[in-house]
Amino acid sequence: MCNKIKAILIDLSGTLHIDNNVIPGAIEALKRLRGIDAKIKFVTNTTKESKTNLHNRLIKLGFDINKNEIFSSLGAARELIAKRKLNPYLLIDDDAFEDFEDLIDSNEKPNVVVVGLAPNKFNYEELNKSFRLLIDGASLIAIHEGRYYKRPDGLSLGPGAFIKGLEYSANVKAEVVGKPNKEFFKAALDNIAPEDAIMIGDDVRDDVAGAQAVGIRGYLVKTGKYRTGDEETITPRPTNVFSSFVEAVDDIINEYNNK
Repeated sequence: MCNKIKAILIDLSGTLHIDNNVIPGAIEALKRLRGIDAKIKFVTNTTKESKTNLHNRLIKLGFDINKNEIFSSLGAARELIAKRKLNPYLLIDDDAFEDFEDLIDSNEKPNVVVVGLAPNKFNYEELNKSFRLLIDGASLIAIHEGRYYKRPDGLSLGPGAFIKGLEYSANVKAEVVGKPNKEFFKAALDNIAPEDAIMIGDDVRDDVAGAQAVGIRGYLVKTGKYRTGDEETITPRPTNVFSSFVEAVDDIINEYNNK
């Protein structure tokens, strides 16, 4: 018997949209989901843009989302850096820099390398500068270690491969901030018990396995980066598998109304 649903965590990229293309029916499904008495939070590893830019883009796409409902690995990384009073060297997209500008002291040598999804920064010079900082004692923070993500033109390399390369060459271990980090999911729940929550996402490892590791039910959707057979690659299997966010919402509403 499942507990009454009190929180629903929702991935963004690949689950609700792919770049500027909305998953069919996702806007209407989200509106229906808001009809139940459960806390909704959008948990994302998106690092290509600041929280403000991300929120503005989602609004332009037609989603009814409050900026405070977005819980991102980018924001979690910022909080970690500020708390430790670190001076970061950032391998992140230019559109995400505004979330970190006030933390950078250009007069001091960086003491931490921070890596997110930054296709334009994954070149030899940038990676080599990061490598040299690491072998000189800087620590390494991975905003997330995504293996790949979905773009309109197909699956594309995520930051994970470059983070692993830096780990290997500099003989260091990255501290991972975002999904599937257990502490990230616990913080997103905001004191709601894991057994009272559901996570919906397209990444079987970062979204589903990560959530299930802390006791949250994991709902895998077959959009975004999903590949045939993904549900067979983790143990335990996803709690449920749906063709899209729309069907996942229908199932949640039906369960909620029948409690």
